[in-house]
Amino acid sequence: MSDSEPPGEGWVEMEVKGLLLDPASETPVLLLQAVGGTLVLPIWIGQMEANAIAMALEGMREPRPMTHDLMHDILRELAVDVVRVEIWQLREGTFYGRLRLGRGEQNVEIDARPSDAVAMAVRAGAAIWVAQSVLESALQLDLATAGEEEERLRDWLEKARPEDLGKYTM
Repeated sequence: MSDSEPPGEGWVEMEVKGLLLDPASETPVLLLQAVGGTLVLPIWIGQMEANAIAMALEGMREPRPMTHDLMHDILRELAVDVVRVEIWQLREGTFYGRLRLGRGEQNVEIDARPSDAVAMAVRAGAAIWVAQSVLESALQLDLATAGEEEERLRDWLEKARPEDLGKYTM
């Protein structure tokens, strides 16, 4: 199974749209957007993970490897691929993710926080898949109905009620 194929029925491929800072909580928000679509899924994440994702998106690297760079380097040296990331569950406001790793014909699933999994996916160029059930349970934004994207996202974050947010728990 290639990384561009869904893990099964009921999955949506997403890509990193960007990172914003929630003005109410001053917490970073990872924005995943449906590939070729307008649906955006916000996931509140930690500052360290946001930095790791931002650095990878910008192609930046510290002089010494940071945690996600180290994990990526170890996997590469062992000829293990990050096949894909799956965000498969949202329970009590917490998103659950996993890394699908592969070496030859052998594949394994590793439980991971979505923020860590996305940080690895960005480094490895792996696909990010979100279960349709997660999208149906989580707060989402449809950019097709939005005006100026960035302003709409900021305005939406400022007006979102805490009980709507499905805040990411660390």
